[in-house]
Amino acid sequence: MNHDINVKKMRLNCFRQSKVPGEFMLQMRVPGGMVDAKYLSYVEHIANTWGDGNFHFGTRQTFDITGIKYENIPAVNEYLEQYIKEVDAELCGVNMDTVAHEPQPWDPKAGYPTIGARNITACVGNYHCICGNCNTFELARKIEPIIFPSHYHIKINIAGCPNDCNKAHLCDFGIIGVARMTYHPDRCIGCGACVRACEHGATRVLSLNEGTGKIEKDPCCCVGCGECVKACPTSAWTRQETKFYRVILGGRTGRQTPRTGKMFLNWATEDVVLGVLKNWQKFSAWVMDYKPEYLHGGHLIDRAGYKKFKEIILEGVELNPECLVAEDIFWHETEYRSNFNVKPVAMHHKAGPQA
Repeated sequence: MNHDINVKKMRLNCFRQSKVPGEFMLQMRVPGGMVDAKYLSYVEHIANTWGDGNFHFGTRQTFDITGIKYENIPAVNEYLEQYIKEVDAELCGVNMDTVAHEPQPWDPKAGYPTIGARNITACVGNYHCICGNCNTFELARKIEPIIFPSHYHIKINIAGCPNDCNKAHLCDFGIIGVARMTYHPDRCIGCGACVRACEHGATRVLSLNEGTGKIEKDPCCCVGCGECVKACPTSAWTRQETKFYRVILGGRTGRQTPRTGKMFLNWATEDVVLGVLKNWQKFSAWVMDYKPEYLHGGHLIDRAGYKKFKEIILEGVELNPECLVAEDIFWHETEYRSNFNVKPVAMHHKAGPQA
């Protein structure tokens, strides 16, 4: 069947065009990548009833259901109503009757209202992982109502620790859980386990004072990973109760100018992170003159300049005393377009005397 299809409208509705004419892939949001297993029955029903019987767990941790024909999209959207209400509205507290925090009544039978803010991805965090410094999917659920629904594009990744298994350095706004440690010298037996752990798995900021038999720390380069806590057999190192985060800014993949993000904030509290994200819509709207288009957050910062970005994004945000902010940021692009670092081997310069 031939259709005159508005592909852009379908994309906003969270349906991706297939290479097969007239077929689409639904992307179901799973904020933080964690959801009750009962919702897999929704995936199964959609895949078997309207799709091709398969689903892909997407790179942004969405349930991607392939092979949905254009004429079946209204039925799929109607079936999604309960899932969207329970996962986004009830679990995450999203106001579905707004877009970019402006009133816009939601039609529950019409599926997702917009795809601008991509699904928030997260590693499993301290819900399970021994390295995790924070509960990543709980943070994702707090962020979801701030950024969704919105026509303004943003990709957010949350990593539970500086190992960054979730690649927070490769998205618009990367959040990494970090911890401040407390040293209890009365518990320390001077075994040096924490020193070795820091040397092999972190930044070598610990040393054993042979005279006192206690640990000394150079705080300047501590990345807040918690390796010392894991290694200590007597709990001489413990994580402080307050949760802290590092925010990485402006990373992206892509064909033209991929780059890793750079540190914007360090030792920021959850309130600071949420406060900054509340200003993201305002910043995006200002840069694009209130005309949303598909642009990575890093591109928006490039347009505005880091100084202007910092001014808008920190407006009204009360920084905690420990929080550090980048005075300036300079990114290094990958030179895909110029290719000036790659050439035929015969043209490479050689070291040493030349014939």
